[in-house]
Amino acid sequence: MTKTGTAGLSRRLRVLLTASTILIIVFLIRLIDFQVVRAGEISQQSYDNRAVSRTIEAARGDILDSHGNVLATTVYRFDINAAPAIVRPVERMVNGVSQIQSVESVAAELAQLLDEDLAALLPKLTGSSNYVSLKKRVDADTHRRVMDLGIPWIFADSHQSRLYPNGAVAGNLLGFVDVEGVALAGIERQYNSCLAGTDGQERFETGVDGIRIPATAVVTQEVQHGHDVILTIDSGLQYQAQQVLAAEVERLNAEWAAAVVIEVKTGKIVLAAEAPSVDPNDPAKLEPADRGARVFQFAYEPGSTMKALTAATAIDGGYASMSTGITATDSLQVFDATISDFSPHKPQRLTLAGVLINSSNVGMIKIAENIPASTRFEAMQRFGFGKPSEVGFEGETFGVLSDYKEWDGVSNFTTMFGQALSVSPVQMTSAYQALANGGLRQPPVLVEGCANKNGGIVSAPPALPTTQVVSEQAARDVVLMLEKVVEESGGGRLTAVPGYRSAGKTGTAEIKEGSAYGDYFATSFFGMAPVENPQYAIGLVIYKPTQIWTSSRAAVEPYQKILSQVLIANRVTPSTTSSDPIPANW
Repeated sequence: MTKTGTAGLSRRLRVLLTASTILIIVFLIRLIDFQVVRAGEISQQSYDNRAVSRTIEAARGDILDSHGNVLATTVYRFDINAAPAIVRPVERMVNGVSQIQSVESVAAELAQLLDEDLAALLPKLTGSSNYVSLKKRVDADTHRRVMDLGIPWIFADSHQSRLYPNGAVAGNLLGFVDVEGVALAGIERQYNSCLAGTDGQERFETGVDGIRIPATAVVTQEVQHGHDVILTIDSGLQYQAQQVLAAEVERLNAEWAAAVVIEVKTGKIVLAAEAPSVDPNDPAKLEPADRGARVFQFAYEPGSTMKALTAATAIDGGYASMSTGITATDSLQVFDATISDFSPHKPQRLTLAGVLINSSNVGMIKIAENIPASTRFEAMQRFGFGKPSEVGFEGETFGVLSDYKEWDGVSNFTTMFGQALSVSPVQMTSAYQALANGGLRQPPVLVEGCANKNGGIVSAPPALPTTQVVSEQAARDVVLMLEKVVEESGGGRLTAVPGYRSAGKTGTAEIKEGSAYGDYFATSFFGMAPVENPQYAIGLVIYKPTQIWTSSRAAVEPYQKILSQVLIANRVTPSTTSSDPIPANW
């Protein structure tokens, strides 16, 4: 080879070597870039391509009664699914020996556990899909048994489900949630911010088959589970009261019935029962009108139970005393209206106590006619009428209390005995709580607070001021006169609880149909016990009874049963004193 040829070869070789070196350097730079400089970024991109995000549902808190008994809780239901694309026989250890179990054999086990037809289930396990539903919303025990089979191509999705273990007990107070867990009514919705919690987030990797890779989950946002709501009600007494009311609604062929018991010294609602009562596990079984809480949401004219409050206002203002005497005829002409007592009678010489015992409309007008309308109106406001109770229950009624300036000549008098105004059962029971508590009205309380799982109160309704509605003496005088109603009136005697001094007042209110009063009544009884040191105020309303439809006696038997249960269950000391004589006539 010539020198010229050798030189050309050397130049080409140097060029090739130089080019190769440059390429190697470029590849090294790229390699360092990928594996060192951008390694984290590339790894994250790869992870992002494989990773899936999932919401971790926050567990909804429980609703508890005053003793910690669970009224509403969250349980989990599970969807059992399969990945047909990877379905294959399963290797298992049987008596220490490894065995291959066919798909058909596994399917037979699944069908039995899921209570499904094998002929319908087996075809679901064929195909190229990574997902097929075998059974939705199975309980935790079924889920555990399926997972214990250890089948690699079976997986499950969990879902929260609301459970009310006591069925309809306090159902009208609790409310309910829909299948998606959205609160729709009652305490569930009113205290949703306490119960709901905050969902968390996690990410995990999936394989090429789309199946989750174990141990790859990373929590990106911690879940905050919901807190518990603690109520003041006693679920045992609530249950008993609902049973009593349900029996009475059926016996009397009434539209509905409700009962409220309030602890006198604290204002705590011990029970707020009604019938019909909704089972929150299946609210659709009842008509919409029966799914709410009438104790808070329904207003009715109270009738003669209002006379006790008018009497307290009269004594408080110095317009009357227990012994004040009037002559009551059986009817009275007021402007263009005739106001009558319930039954015709000859003129009666009644004291204020006698007016209450005989429940005389005319007598109450004679007692209270000199009280300024503004004074009675302001007293009614202090008793809690014309506005929702301090509980603030969802959809709570204001009732009807028109400004006294809007009263015409007739309503100025009919408001004295419970017409031309309306109240809820809770409002009227709260008014009787004030009488029982020496004229001091404690705002009614239904919710103790929002609590963590250790029972510590996270938040509580604000403490509200009490109201001295009437003087202690006026309230005490009225309670003593109401004791005579229990001792001496026909209906009142049926409310007496052996061993206890009790006091109360009947009510038989006509129900308006349109602009006039119709043929139906709301019968009621409100009172307190024991008289010497009242512990509980209680009210009971039966709406449109048609078997004893014109008598307040429709309410007295269930009232007596519920009051007896409350006194005995709370071990209230029986009375050791007797009532004082209070003349009914002069």
